[in-house]
Order: sequence, then C-alpha cells, then structure tokens
Amino acid sequence: MAKAIMIQGTMSNVGKSLLAAGLCRVFKQDGYKVAPFKSQNMALNSFITEEGLEMGRAQVMQAEACGIKPSVGMNPVLLKPTTDVGSQVIVNGEVRGNMKAADYFKYKKKLIPDIMKAYHKLEEEYEIVVIEGAGSPAEINLKSEDIVNMGMAKLAGAPVLLVGDIDRGGVFAQIAGTLMLLEEEEKAMVKGVVINKFRGDKSILEPGLVMLRDLTGKEVAGVIPYVYLDIDDEDSLSERFGKNKDSGIIDIAVIKLPRISNFTDFNSLEHMEGVSLRYVSRPADLKEADMILLPGTKSTMQDLAWLRQNGLEAAIKQMAAKGKIIFGICGGYQMLGEKLSDPAQAEASGSMEGMGLLPVTTVFEEEKVRTRVSGSICRMEGDLALLSAVPIEGYEIHMGVTYVTERDRGGFFSLIADNITGGREKKSGDTGKLKTDGYVRENVLGTYVHGIFDKEEFLEGIVKTLFKRKGLEYNQIKSVDLKTYKERQYDNLADTVRNNLDMEFIYRVLEEGI
Repeated sequence: MAKAIMIQGTMSNVGKSLLAAGLCRVFKQDGYKVAPFKSQNMALNSFITEEGLEMGRAQVMQAEACGIKPSVGMNPVLLKPTTDVGSQVIVNGEVRGNMKAADYFKYKKKLIPDIMKAYHKLEEEYEIVVIEGAGSPAEINLKSEDIVNMGMAKLAGAPVLLVGDIDRGGVFAQIAGTLMLLEEEEKAMVKGVVINKFRGDKSILEPGLVMLRDLTGKEVAGVIPYVYLDIDDEDSLSERFGKNKDSGIIDIAVIKLPRISNFTDFNSLEHMEGVSLRYVSRPADLKEADMILLPGTKSTMQDLAWLRQNGLEAAIKQMAAKGKIIFGICGGYQMLGEKLSDPAQAEASGSMEGMGLLPVTTVFEEEKVRTRVSGSICRMEGDLALLSAVPIEGYEIHMGVTYVTERDRGGFFSLIADNITGGREKKSGDTGKLKTDGYVRENVLGTYVHGIFDKEEFLEGIVKTLFKRKGLEYNQIKSVDLKTYKERQYDNLADTVRNNLDMEFIYRVLEEGI
C-alpha cells in the first residue's frame, strides 16, 4: 500500500497545489511511482479524461508533474460554482446535480465511500500519494462535516504539512492560529510547517522560525522562495490575469468574464513571439486588439447579461463590424449566437437574445456533453484561408446544444471525429463518427473545442493569419514545444522544492506516518 503525505494550508491560495506538484516531481525524480489526490476540489477550470470524465485541472497539472495520465480518481468530487450560494456537484467525473451550499454541507459525508474507493485504488497502484487539502483546516464552522482537510487526513492516515503564505503578511499568526483551532488529535497529525512565497534575506527570518518552533512545537520543514513559474493554476485566484503581456506586434484581448472557466485554453498564445495576450473587463481596455477571445463560462446567460450591462457587448460588436477577429470558445461561442434558451433550468432558466454575430441558437439541457475530440478545420476563405484543413484536438464540456439557424455567408468551423463517447450520445450535426462543430461567418468564429490552441498547427495558423491581416510576414514563428516547456517548468519547481525543503525530514515523515 502507498505511503501518503498531505499538504494543507492556512488559507486559500497559499500555494498548496504547486507545493504538492513540486513534491510529486521530486518523488518521481527519486524513482517512486507517485500520484496526486484531492478529495474535493472547487474550480471552474476542469478537464476531460480519456474516459470522457470530468476532473479539476489542478490534479491534471499534478499528474503531469508525476509523469502519469490524469485519472478522475485523483479528484473524485468536483464542485463547479453556478451561483454565489450553489454549485454543480460532479462525482467520479459525472454530474450528480446542482446543490445549494447548505444542502451540500449536509450531503457531502455521503460521498465518503466514493472518495475512499478512489483513494484506495491509488494506494494499490502507486508507492506514494500526495494529498492536497482545500482552504483551511481551521474553518470551525465547517469542521464537523469535513471531507477534504483533517477529515481526509484521518481517513487516509496521512501526516500533514501545514503551509502559510508570508507574501500576504502575518504568516506566524496564520500558522499559530490555525494550530490553536485544531483538536489535539488533529494537531498531532501536523508534523511540520512550511513558509511559502518568501522574498528577501532569510537570515532576518531565522529568529522568527525559532520562536515559531518554540511556540507551536512543530518543525519548520522549509522556507520556499517566491518563484515565477509558468504552470497551470486555478480559477479566479490565478495571477495570470495580472500579468498582461503588452509589447507584442499582435494584440489579443481575452474577455475576463465574471465566471470565466478554462482560461488555460489561451496559455500557449503567451509563448508566441510577437504576440501579446491581455485579460480585459472594460470596453476601453479593448483598445484596437487584433483578436478578441470570448472564453468559456460556467454561467453563459448571466455572463452575457454582464457583458450587456457594462458595455462590452456593444464594443465587441463594433470591433466585429471593423473586421477584427472575434473568436468564442464554448460559452463564448454560445454568446455569439442569436438566442439562448434554458427550458430545463439547467443554468439560468428562461431565454435571452444572443449577440447576433453567428446564425446559431443554443438550448441548454440537463445532461452534460463530455468528450475528447480530434479533427480538422473546414475550408476557409479570405484571410482565414491559412486555417483550412489544419488539424485540431481537444475536449468538449458543455450543457448546451447549439443549432445552426441559417447558412448564409458562412459555414461550419470544423469537422471532428468523435473519438471517445462522453456523457451523452452525439447530437446535432453528427454523422456516424464524424460531426460538425461551431460556425464561422467572415471574421467571427465559434467552437466548442477547449484546448484548440494547444495544437501547434492551429496555433501557428491563427498567429500567421493575424500577421497577414496586418500586412506583415511571419514565416519563422518561434513557437514553443509545449510538452518540453512544461517538463522544464516542473523540473524547475522540483529544484525549488528540493533546495528549500528538508527532504530528509519529509521522507522520515512519510516512513513514520501519523
């Protein structure tokens, strides 16, 4: 059976996910078969596995660090917020239903058999399991029904490392206060503490570390410096939104929707020479962008209403009239159509007019489409001709089905081989194992395919197209081999963890357990 170690934090966004990934990579480098695990994840960034099941991207990232394929058993419960007080509940990759927070709080302990079945399977297949907690274990109003922090540590018999974020200030109070609020049994399970995101002269910090050890009785397992790594991160807490690259010849604006999901779709664009990628939330911020990207969203109709209210919809339509490329993915594609309706109350109920830039209409249904796909772009004309027959691959994950209302001045965006059956049988536009996807009308494109920019041929094709539209040649695009680039980032993360954590202490904790 695998040995386990658990990473918990004093609060959200202290760096649990990356520290867990770093430990995964170190263990892999040291020759162990290692896997990540998080019993319950709350995130809008999700992923579809080869089996057509949905899981959080943090555990996908950690699986990559381990050098293994992501499996839904690494994240058996995924919560995707639909409102401020409710979420879609996904268990073992499939939708269990929508629940209000109070209802889920009463229900979640019923998921323990599902959680432990997934965990035991990892225990049997791997030598080490690195478990990640969520938020803080000291939320005293939630502790009685906990299944993700100390509740999970007890179920797995996993020793705990407690991580605090010094970059926000108050790290000693974070750590001491968290330990104070734990029960004695829980406190004993915390074997060491880690201070994360440190900047400056560590010698100045040393007296505080001694006092912290004396105050809490816990070893300081390490002080991790603040490092800049390009690794997929989680939802709206992502620092990506504040790192706008604005020096490129080609300017791309991504609409930062309130409920934006799967913004990792655009990460590969950041690595293209001469391209800037900005996240914008006001009409004035669009400036004269060469392409506007409308990303996925968990609440298409609500986010479309937001676009309408703050003037972004009108600004986007004006840009479309100027001939700028408008590209919608998933929820963004749905918004570009003529109408959205939700008779099954799968999302927001009722109906509303779309942006009217594509001749399509979307009907939301209770059952979710979940599938991995591959195919090619259909024949394109004009400036977009460079995309003709370009191969694409990715995954679909959506509640709505989109129908073409008329075929004037445009056509289907791509032809896809539906190579894995997902959560629903194929619907509109499907012909055997092939189906049409999305729609293109002149300079406006829409598709359901997430991860479409990760395919090198498509990525280069869209960038060459943008250069051509500006009358520029770009024959020697210096794109990055994304797989090699990611591997290097994980190795850099492992170096940081190995050089700043007491790995002898970590291995001793692994051996001794709780």
